[in-house]
Amino acid sequence: MHPAERQTDYRWPLLWAGALVALVGAILLGVAISESEAWAEVAGALGLSFVGWGGLVQSFDAGALALGAQKASAVAGPKALVAGTLVWLAGWGLIAAGIRRAPASGEGPSPAAGAPLYPRLARYRDFYWSTLGAYGGGILLAELVLLLLQTVLSSGVPSDLGGAAREAGGGLSLPPTIAFAIAFIVSMGVAFASGFVGASRAQRLSFPEATIGVFYLGLPVPILLSLMERVPSLQLALGYRLREVTYVAGLIGRPELAYWLVFAALVLALVLGINTGFIAAGSGRVDLRLGFELFVARRHVAVFRPSLLLGALAVLMFGIIPPLIVYFIIRGAEAAVERTRVKNLGLADPLAAASAQHRMKLHEQSPTMMMTALSVGGVGVGVMALIIVLSVMSGFEADLQQKILGTNAHAVVSRYAGDLPDYAKVMDQVKRVPGVVGQTPFIINQVMIASEGNVDGVIIKGIDPHTVGSVTDLPENILPGGDLGHLEQPAKILPSSAVEDAEGRKDAEEEDPIIGKPSKPAKPTVLPGIIIGRELAASLRVVVGDRVNVVSPLGTELGPSGPIPKSRAFRVAGVFYSGMYEYDSKFVYILLKEAQDFFAVKGATGIELKVADIDDARRIANQVVRVLGGYPYRARDWGEMNKNLFSALRLEKLVMGIILSIIIIVAAGLIVATVIMLVLEKRKEISVLKALGVPDGGIVKIFLAEGLQIGVAGGVLGLFSGLAWCLFIEKVGIKLDPEVYYIPALPVRIEPVQTALAVIIAVLVTYLASIYPALKASSVEPVEGLKAE
Repeated sequence: MHPAERQTDYRWPLLWAGALVALVGAILLGVAISESEAWAEVAGALGLSFVGWGGLVQSFDAGALALGAQKASAVAGPKALVAGTLVWLAGWGLIAAGIRRAPASGEGPSPAAGAPLYPRLARYRDFYWSTLGAYGGGILLAELVLLLLQTVLSSGVPSDLGGAAREAGGGLSLPPTIAFAIAFIVSMGVAFASGFVGASRAQRLSFPEATIGVFYLGLPVPILLSLMERVPSLQLALGYRLREVTYVAGLIGRPELAYWLVFAALVLALVLGINTGFIAAGSGRVDLRLGFELFVARRHVAVFRPSLLLGALAVLMFGIIPPLIVYFIIRGAEAAVERTRVKNLGLADPLAAASAQHRMKLHEQSPTMMMTALSVGGVGVGVMALIIVLSVMSGFEADLQQKILGTNAHAVVSRYAGDLPDYAKVMDQVKRVPGVVGQTPFIINQVMIASEGNVDGVIIKGIDPHTVGSVTDLPENILPGGDLGHLEQPAKILPSSAVEDAEGRKDAEEEDPIIGKPSKPAKPTVLPGIIIGRELAASLRVVVGDRVNVVSPLGTELGPSGPIPKSRAFRVAGVFYSGMYEYDSKFVYILLKEAQDFFAVKGATGIELKVADIDDARRIANQVVRVLGGYPYRARDWGEMNKNLFSALRLEKLVMGIILSIIIIVAAGLIVATVIMLVLEKRKEISVLKALGVPDGGIVKIFLAEGLQIGVAGGVLGLFSGLAWCLFIEKVGIKLDPEVYYIPALPVRIEPVQTALAVIIAVLVTYLASIYPALKASSVEPVEGLKAE
């Protein structure tokens, strides 16, 4: 055996026997624990064994148990437990016995013994503790920076920058989403910088150090945050400290998913920093110049050719079949014309015809060029699909948000228990809070509403007609024929024709019960007005001017036969249409004073607020509570009141984006194949460059630039075509049935950040896909590449 060959000898019979014995021992231990019903006691220890710090924690626990600091619980009978442990250890002993070092070879030293070692091997170190510290400490520091910065920016920093902030009840603070964006960018920068420093120190990628650092120092934080959502003790210990973090994570409905997505993003930033640091300092000095490498990469792949870009754009805009038909027709015609010309030329000059035919073959596309075109098209399709689908989903979300905020307030101020008898005083205090642009009192309750045609359960809301328009869109949603002002002046409500006929007949037939002659009818009673939704009006079969009865099971009145529900008659003063079936069928509005009398409420249930920035509603609501002195007042923003609905929409959009990103991942596979083919084609050129002194980092730069060119070209084409399709859908429109979808056409909303993120994802995926082929290209030795030439 040569000394350089592998020196490990595997005895497979012992290995298989040891694995089988260890499995039997694990089964015996499981049976013993199950019989004693002690899984709850040992699950934590077993779970910790799979986590980075698990072994250390278990060691401390064992020491504490040995010193008597904790009282061990009876797990199972000693025989079953001891037997399972012994069998488990015996299995691992057999596995250890099956791995042995082979005896050293008896061959003498080679003729090159004592010669200087190859410099690349001489500089190699198998492990860098400083790099491990940079990677692991960097990912842990990035996570802590994210948590602390998010909490500080959202909770508010005490400040003396003006009386307005002090009157608002605190210091400077940012909306949770903006605070998260800032904290996330800073933490990504920390992770990227740590990866750059660690790779620059080691002058290589250092995958073992990165793996150990991420698993032992990066995983505990997301695991702890995920457990916090399920373990009550952790929630009590950390929940109030990280309430801003959990609020932002809960915006997508699944906080655990948000934690792990952010962790994956930080690991990605670390990987990008590692790769960038290796490229920049892989040759022993920091070299960030890219001019020569970009020139070589452009000549290699020639991505930005007009024919390739226009062809890919035509496929994205018009589909695959029409552009391919046109392409094959044009190429077929060109080939036929060229062959005819070469044939005619060959009749006169055979040598010139051979030269022309050779030039014609050179113009044909190589397999690499075809793979490049497919890669660009694949990335473009992925980006276009992401932009179109996410824009349409954002359109639905914006339409739904507009309808909800048009009917409901941005925030609601109320008490934890009881009503607001002094709501006028509270409104005077609230209007001093910066950001509050409108407020109105309200009373809300559940009642039954009945007409001659039907009965339905609804939510009745007492409103102030003078201020409700400053908070909601109710005045604009009133359909023609109704008027919100008639709530204060119910005498102006004109009865419907059916009501007029019935009342006219009743008045005409009315006779005096004593003299038996028609008497002068009494003045009709003026009923208070009520505003109902269009769907409810259709269900009750009423129009403006018709009479309806409102019945409340709360606050019953005492009748001759006992308690009876409170009932009052109203006349329909108007019908509103908000575009939301749930609101148009379940909401009715009456005058605030009528609601106070009907429900015997002194004051109001709460105060609805409208803020200048809906994304800042949560912070403004918290400032309102501070101004009011805290408990017993509380404020809820629109995101909290409709959390489940918008969380489901965001989660659906996130999942759809991840699924559609698979298209880009498939295109990344084509990019890997394309760059590997380039490495094989240009093996001689790589050897020449390395022989001329180009370092490994320079070779990596060239092939990373080639992959990035494909990603940038596909991303730009996908961006252009995706925006074009979105504008087409928005301007021309895809018609929908308003009776089913409550919107006349497919909504589209182009969000700049979301659109840019689709392109960034494509570029990052192509960059990551190019790393492996680029590393393979940098490992080519000059002698290996030139020895066959």
